[in-house]
Amino acid sequence: MEKIAHYIGGARVDTKSGRYADVFNPAQGVPVAQVALGTADEVDAAVQAGVAAFPAWSNTPPLTRARVLFRFLHLIQQRADDFARIIVREHGKTFSDAQGEVARGIEIVEFAAGIPQMLKGEYTDQIARGIDAWSMRQALGVVAGITPFNFPAMVPMWMFPIAIACGNCFVLKPSERDPSAALLIADLLQEAGLPDGVFNVIQGDKVTVDALLDHPQVKAISFVGSTPIAEYIYARGSAKGKRVQALGGAKNHMVVMPDADMQLAVDALMGAAYGSAGERCMAISVAVAVGSAGDELVAALAERARKLKINEGMAAGAEMGPVVTAAAKERIESLIGRGVEEGATLVVDGRGYQVPGFEKGFFVGGTLLDHVTPEMTVYKEEIFGPVLCVLRCPDIASAVELINAHEYGNGVAVYTRDGGVAREFVRQIEVGMVGVNVPLPVPMAFSSFGGWKRSLFGDHHMYGPEGVRFYTRAKAVMQRWPNTASAGAEFAFPQMK
Repeated sequence: MEKIAHYIGGARVDTKSGRYADVFNPAQGVPVAQVALGTADEVDAAVQAGVAAFPAWSNTPPLTRARVLFRFLHLIQQRADDFARIIVREHGKTFSDAQGEVARGIEIVEFAAGIPQMLKGEYTDQIARGIDAWSMRQALGVVAGITPFNFPAMVPMWMFPIAIACGNCFVLKPSERDPSAALLIADLLQEAGLPDGVFNVIQGDKVTVDALLDHPQVKAISFVGSTPIAEYIYARGSAKGKRVQALGGAKNHMVVMPDADMQLAVDALMGAAYGSAGERCMAISVAVAVGSAGDELVAALAERARKLKINEGMAAGAEMGPVVTAAAKERIESLIGRGVEEGATLVVDGRGYQVPGFEKGFFVGGTLLDHVTPEMTVYKEEIFGPVLCVLRCPDIASAVELINAHEYGNGVAVYTRDGGVAREFVRQIEVGMVGVNVPLPVPMAFSSFGGWKRSLFGDHHMYGPEGVRFYTRAKAVMQRWPNTASAGAEFAFPQMK
């Protein structure tokens, strides 16, 4: 069986631990490869490769670094479908969805290739007599990214293009469930001319994560995943003096007003709730039907959910593939049962779903639960599967109050024709990313991605301008030359003169 290795200092390196984990094809339900599970020593080897490469890379002109990214951009555009096929094989999402993931990742590379503009400082001459001042941003050193299974190409590209463009060296710890995309990234960066050691991949599990968190030469950690792990990474990394940005879980709502274009709203919910089998941190998992919108919305959703085209990801016309693991399937189906036990109305049941020819696959059918209440487990917990819960509210004020009371604040949407309702919703809602008649308000590469409340731990959102600030530190400089200095010591606190 294929062995998926580390990538350290410009070469693929097998683990010395003797530990491996199976990598499954979720549609087939069988292992297709084994991934190395690294040790603390192997993490150290990856970090030391970055430490050795950092002086030369950080002193490389930003335009030269950008040109490497331009070459990488060209290569990844040529190999985009290869990335998509790898993602389908190891994650299970449909080929078209995987293509979309790669395309959104490429946008971050395009943004990072403009790094010379973003690293410009500010200069002020004559702030006092004979004294000039300016600011600059400099790289941190070796930084690391710990990425989730649901976007094995896009989420790493949220991190490393900006990090290395800013002059840092990067260690990527991808999910052990779908690790191959990370190695293709490494191969293309090497082909693009990136010096050895600037980008490294360390495969593994909690052992490697903890080793990265504890390593004294790792200056910053970026993480995307569930809230309990985000909290853990933020607490442990911060305690070690590192910069940490840790994006956690979500329970994203979509408010449907009575005046909404119902067809548009239903189309949006189908894609946002069931796309990628609901395994997106920006998936809509709760539809909030306001006033008279409820019955019509549920009837239309039920009809569409029953007709979802569920199949292996490469199958023509597939709208939804399997979930990532057998354990994920079991958990999702258990939560559906829990919802029914707690009083939700099971309108469409996706449990026990099978695809002919893929009977061992980890498939869950599209599920629709109506009359869900805030006390139910299916509302409180992030299900991360193709399950859409419908709650009913009498008016927009109660819908806003409901959403603001939830512990997560990642993404939200409102569907309405009323501009006044939309404007007030945007202003009052306590959520980091908001869509108005847009179901997945994922910011573009030149903005920044991140939620509020327990959906984000740390001070910086991901990528965009905040990504540049996260991967650099500011330095303020004041300069005076001897022929402009007055003679004699000055004991008063300096002032502008």
